[in-house]
Amino acid sequence: MDPIRRTLLGQLARLSAGAAMVPLSSIASAGINQQPPRREGDPSKRYGMLIDLRQCIGCQACTVSCHIENAAPLGSFRTTVSQYEVEHRETGEVATFMLPRLCNHCENPPCVPVCPVEATFQRQDGIVVVDSDRCVGCAYCVNACPYDARFINERTQTADKCTFCAHRLEAGLLPACVESCVGGARIIGDMRDPKSQISRMIDEHRSDLMVLQPEKNTLPQVFYLGMDERFVTRPDAEPVALDVLDPHGKEMGYEFRH
Repeated sequence: MDPIRRTLLGQLARLSAGAAMVPLSSIASAGINQQPPRREGDPSKRYGMLIDLRQCIGCQACTVSCHIENAAPLGSFRTTVSQYEVEHRETGEVATFMLPRLCNHCENPPCVPVCPVEATFQRQDGIVVVDSDRCVGCAYCVNACPYDARFINERTQTADKCTFCAHRLEAGLLPACVESCVGGARIIGDMRDPKSQISRMIDEHRSDLMVLQPEKNTLPQVFYLGMDERFVTRPDAEPVALDVLDPHGKEMGYEFRH
């Protein structure tokens, strides 16, 4: 068994009814600086997302709905769908591979301990958020994120990112990206609830799930089903050219940072 699959299976094995993905007491020894205390959120829940790539058609409805819901500045996104051209090793046939990307709400988030004012913090339900009233816009967290999931909001001059639409979850609603997904590719829920859809899907597809960059030891809580292994660490394929321009006429890409 390859190291990447072994790491993920070990992580998933920690899931059990009423138990967290990783005990809080283990965070300090997990290879990243000690995290400040968690606050806010429901401590009885642990939110995660499973993205079924077999259902994603790359329509970008999630990107648009998230952008509208969270009023992100033009040219900045909390979630996107990267599109790559991939070539079959044997037949040479070319196909398009879709890879939705967002904050991974890691169990061991590297963005949290680097914040000098503790503006970036992890809630008790696992959601990583930014206190914009406290954030000084230093961008330490932006640089610390291995998933390129953060940006400095040009309007507020503070760090911005996906929050799993925590404000909607608290109101009993689905995140904008989940609600707008026409293929039903995004599944979010409480992984401590064995009856939740995400818990059932994790149990059913445990051996087939992958996460991005597991070697970083961040323990991502966004899982991918139907992932091409070439995209786990960073994609080998060239991204598809997208004719999407910002207000200055510069093309905006959705590919991984190289």
